[in-house]
Amino acid sequence: MKNSLGRSRLIPVEALVGNCDGSRMPEVRPGLLTAGGAQLAADVCPTAALALERYTGGLRLRLDYGKCIGCGRCHDAAPEAFIPAQRFTHSGVTRDELIRTWDLSDGREVSGATTPESVRAEIHFLMGRALNVRQLDPGSCNGCETEIAALTNPCYDLERFGIHFVASPKHADMLLVTGPVTRNMADAVRNTYAAVPEPKLVVAVGACGVSGGLFIRSHAVVGPVSALLPVDGYIPGCPPTPAMLVAGILEVIKRHSRKSKPSGETTGGIPELLNVSDPA
Repeated sequence: MKNSLGRSRLIPVEALVGNCDGSRMPEVRPGLLTAGGAQLAADVCPTAALALERYTGGLRLRLDYGKCIGCGRCHDAAPEAFIPAQRFTHSGVTRDELIRTWDLSDGREVSGATTPESVRAEIHFLMGRALNVRQLDPGSCNGCETEIAALTNPCYDLERFGIHFVASPKHADMLLVTGPVTRNMADAVRNTYAAVPEPKLVVAVGACGVSGGLFIRSHAVVGPVSALLPVDGYIPGCPPTPAMLVAGILEVIKRHSRKSKPSGETTGGIPELLNVSDPA
């Protein structure tokens, strides 16, 4: 009882960005990656997130984080090459940036983007005005919703960034969409998107929202979020952790801010924010 009533610890910004503890997302150890281990991992992957690709002169391993549900089977099949990731910088990126590829002849990563971690000052600068988010569930199992709900607790405290959840899409700047889009919810998804005023952002959340996940072949599913709406950023995971959600939302905002900024304009105000601290 004493512990439950104790003061909740607010997680600082720098501890959230890039953190994926508990997500079970795989990290590849290129130096220990072999063709045999890659084949074993690909064979047990239930969503084909891991796949081998032949090309002239060799074989490559392709990892699609958008399809990964964090089942951990690759860790068991080839534990020397696949480990649970501790850091993850692929939240809030484009669909193509969720895919990484390694050449199995030498373990070299031949494609895949890296997203630089947002510094504390830049995050606070970008959150200079409020961002209103409408969460939309057109077919989720509610796993992602559980993690999203945690964003409002005293540990993650999403509102310290000036990000608020709203009840009406008419008040929203961003749609946070979870789950595959089921056929009976397709019209509701389109109508919700139409109700959000311009400019607006759409973020697909979780393996199901990104790629359809385990339900992609179901007759009841239209497809992932991108099958109906233009998506600005993707947050993989099954489900993504609260830290991954925070990092993904902030990354989408950062990229949108850069695209909409007039040419030649600099990011002013950052030096004054270097000493900003989170409320205790």
